[in-house]
Amino acid sequence: MEYLKRAAAEGDVAQEDERIQAVVKEMLTRIKLEGESVVREYAKQFDSWQGDFVLTEQKKLALIDQVPQRVKEDIDFAHRQIKRFAEAQRDSLQSFEIETEEGVRLGQQILPVECAGCYVPGGRYAHAASALMSVATAKAAGVPFIVACSPPRGDSINPAVAYAMHVAGADVILEMGGVHAIATMAYGLFTNKPADILVGPGNAYVAEAKRMLFGEVGIDVFAGPTESAIIADKHADPMTIAVDLVSQAEHGPNSPVWLFTDSRELGEKVLEIMPKVIADMPNADVCEAAWRDHGVVILGNSREEVAKISDEWACEHLQILADDLEWWKANLNNYGSLFLGEGSTVSHGDKCSGTNHILPTKKAARYSGGLNVQKFMKVLTYQELSEEANLVFSAAGSRISRTEGMEGHARACDWRLRKYFPETEWDFHVYNQERYC
Repeated sequence: MEYLKRAAAEGDVAQEDERIQAVVKEMLTRIKLEGESVVREYAKQFDSWQGDFVLTEQKKLALIDQVPQRVKEDIDFAHRQIKRFAEAQRDSLQSFEIETEEGVRLGQQILPVECAGCYVPGGRYAHAASALMSVATAKAAGVPFIVACSPPRGDSINPAVAYAMHVAGADVILEMGGVHAIATMAYGLFTNKPADILVGPGNAYVAEAKRMLFGEVGIDVFAGPTESAIIADKHADPMTIAVDLVSQAEHGPNSPVWLFTDSRELGEKVLEIMPKVIADMPNADVCEAAWRDHGVVILGNSREEVAKISDEWACEHLQILADDLEWWKANLNNYGSLFLGEGSTVSHGDKCSGTNHILPTKKAARYSGGLNVQKFMKVLTYQELSEEANLVFSAAGSRISRTEGMEGHARACDWRLRKYFPETEWDFHVYNQERYC
């Protein structure tokens, strides 16, 4: 393994993380204690916003009227793809009931959470696709109440974002962003509907707020800056690689883009042309910073080594521009979402192909996938044992409980043994509980 390019900014970011944590902790504490009044204070401070937060039907329709018809049609198209895939995910989850032994019924029910909070970022870009990814997926899961929020710019949220939230099925839209929006959804401020789960991408402060609230509420993923990697062999087109890496670098100056290859010639050619492709971009400064500070090119000795490298990096988006796509699909294990072949660029997944673009970063793909309907659903188990089944199960439960030193657990089983089988003589200790009623 050899680095053809290392990231320039690999320094310790712990000090910045600590600063963000301190700011977010103070904000969350104040909002929890002081409620809506301090949210209004933060909205004025960060967004110069002094109006109502809940988007009225009249204002929503006025915003939707501003969206060009072609944009509406594109959003509708993307919504159909995302909804279709999410519904297929939902249908793959099944409630069931089985009889494991005579008189023993075990089962599971699949139920959605009661309320989901969907955050849609609105800083550098208008993230209409993110609105679809979160809200439409929650809707497909059957969540009965969905709150969506996005930071306003000027006197409203972005009209295309409002339309996407509307199409996807948000019940309430909040014109609000940042940490105070996350806390508002978590605590049910302005809606009286506390969220059971918070989902959606955001900046470092939003991500930290979700992390701190995890436990009080569920969250989708622990999110960091967008990551994108390409695996390529000697047959790949270096221009396609460069264009696709730059396309993802525009997410932000701290968004890593990586190339893993077993071809030195290809890697060096990509290094040669990346500055030229970056220079063509209208936001070249952002892309250049991402490539300079976080871009990596690694040369492996074989495709097996490249696959191992990729799994170690556990990238959010992973694109394969190499022969034998089925081999790569079978041998890669750690990624947020996989894009197979030159026809599949990450932009498709980000915008309209149907798979979700809210994905794990910072190597979380080692243990987690991205946002999907299962994040909004609970697998609830149940059991029913007949009196006769207690002859075996209460006996085993009693003995295991005492092995662990848990006398109370044992006695709950013992009570049933004595009650259901009063004439039985036991060859192990069964406590004879006195009845008081």
